[in-house]
Amino acid sequence: MKFLNLLLFSSLFLLSIGCKSDVEKAKTGAAAKEAAVTGQTLTVNTAQSSVAWTGSKIGGSHNGTINISNGSLAVKGGEITGGNFTIDMNSIVNADLPADKKADLVGHLKNEDFFDVAKYPTAKFAITNVTKLTNEPGATHLIYGNLTLKDVTKEIGFKAKVDINGNSVMVTTPQFAIDRADFNVKYGSAKFFDNLKDKAINDNIDLVVKVAAS
Repeated sequence: MKFLNLLLFSSLFLLSIGCKSDVEKAKTGAAAKEAAVTGQTLTVNTAQSSVAWTGSKIGGSHNGTINISNGSLAVKGGEITGGNFTIDMNSIVNADLPADKKADLVGHLKNEDFFDVAKYPTAKFAITNVTKLTNEPGATHLIYGNLTLKDVTKEIGFKAKVDINGNSVMVTTPQFAIDRADFNVKYGSAKFFDNLKDKAINDNIDLVVKVAAS
């Protein structure tokens, strides 16, 4: 019996290790003053912009996308000086489940357990600061901004590749993680509930953000 218990514990431990992500976590802190918009203002092309997400728990993960509904970026001297964009939380879709199971997952993500989109139909990101990076593979800048999700606003910082070509801008991030618990998304979180064991859901949500503007 002791051997079986040890084997079960070891299996769960290895599964939990497998769910842990080596994705870089966004730097998170108190909300900051938004950057003053200077220079030329470009409109976000929503058809070419999106947020890709991945959520995980012991034994598996799910992924999908969320639409960016509007926004703008300000550019001056070949650099982004400010801007913001709005995320349509009602547009959450799942990309990995069979068609007959997608609706159940998406419905759960939209209800009060997770993002409560009836009450909070949008999320918003507003730039607070942009700095250049050097010798950083896959990224040219570090972007900070206030993320408002549900009823919480916090500043997050993440790496991004910024391409500016005349009057067009493309911002693409490598995959990075935010902690949903920081934004009052509590369901299945070991930070809020005891004895979840293998029912716990990872607090980190991995994101890839793509924003095009012209």
